[in-house]
Amino acid sequence: MPTVSEVITTFDPITLEQMEGVKLMNRIDTKYVIPKSRLPQLLELAAADYYVQQIDGKRVATYDTMYYDTEQLEMYMMHHNRHLVRQKIRVREYVDSELVFLEVKRKNNHGRTKKKRISLPNTDWFEQHDKIAPFLEQKSRYRYEQLRSEMRTQFSRITLVNKAKTERLTIDFNLVWTNQRNGVEVSKPELVIVELKRDGNVPSPMLNIMLQMRVHQLKISKYCIGVALTDHEVKQNRFKIKIRKIEKLINS
Repeated sequence: MPTVSEVITTFDPITLEQMEGVKLMNRIDTKYVIPKSRLPQLLELAAADYYVQQIDGKRVATYDTMYYDTEQLEMYMMHHNRHLVRQKIRVREYVDSELVFLEVKRKNNHGRTKKKRISLPNTDWFEQHDKIAPFLEQKSRYRYEQLRSEMRTQFSRITLVNKAKTERLTIDFNLVWTNQRNGVEVSKPELVIVELKRDGNVPSPMLNIMLQMRVHQLKISKYCIGVALTDHEVKQNRFKIKIRKIEKLINS
């Protein structure tokens, strides 16, 4: 079996500029979990139907994200308690392209994810009060003063775009979570999170690939799983079941 690095060299590349029309800021997300040992197989099956994002010759990007929440972990708890309408607030650094964005992700009761964002300087991420506070007031239910840094996530990402340019596929691995309250760090090197992002139920080569590989959809939030993994004092009944399922998948 070839390695991940070997397989992604067989893809046709696509640049950030060429991906401008595939932002999908209002979309339907479908998520999967696979062990890293199966990633080369997935990529081999996808090579004919997808481009791979390439930045300065790199096809594996580095991401660094800080999630914010209230003192009472309201956003985490809304997800845990199965609220259909909810938000996530994060600052994400696209390390290789040196871009930083403040992002507000909103999930509605129809399963669609809408994302609004603004660019930030790549230093002092959340200290730009004059820029961040008005944006949050307009786009979020939370005020700047309510929020504190909660969870840092770092990972590697491969981004694929289908040849019809109607969907994006993100493949995240080498995941590391660091809890900002207690300093606990957890890594899951064998975990791969695959997320299919489409504007509605358009045909998707990846859906067929997942059927061929017998991989089933698994709803997962990197933020919520990170909190549950690093802080056993918070309510996490629902996520404990999901974590056990993830462990079984990646160790099978």
